[in-house]
Amino acid sequence: MESRIDRIKKQLHSASYKLTPQREATVAVLLEHEEDHLSAEDVFLLVKEKAPDIGLATVYRTLELLTELKVVDKINFGDGVSRYDLRQEGATHFHHHLVCVECGAVDEIQEDLLVDVEKVVEKRWNFKIKDHRLTFHGICWRCHDKENNEA
Repeated sequence: MESRIDRIKKQLHSASYKLTPQREATVAVLLEHEEDHLSAEDVFLLVKEKAPDIGLATVYRTLELLTELKVVDKINFGDGVSRYDLRQEGATHFHHHLVCVECGAVDEIQEDLLVDVEKVVEKRWNFKIKDHRLTFHGICWRCHDKENNEA
């Protein structure tokens, strides 16, 4: 985790920002909960445990800065809540999500499934794609298994 924080620190410095203790605490929480898709409020409550003096506005500003620098991706799964997802290092695209409409679980697909689709879109519509997001809404394997076991 320390080396990842150091690389994020370098990203901030190259954009003329410092890794303040508040920003470092926010990044540490995101790294510790990398698979949790935390809202700003979730991040704030967890950061508050590390840095009790931090304010919600500081966490919001830090999350927006990290989004601008493409350290994190701001995502919404259709429920009106913005969540923050640490971008995989070296990833050229945002990863995909499977959102369960039963339990709300969010699973990730790391592989890029849209390479061929991008080529078609770029050629047919003369559109230079910079990134894409794909979210599937359905019933996760956990709910599906539970439903089948109850039947």
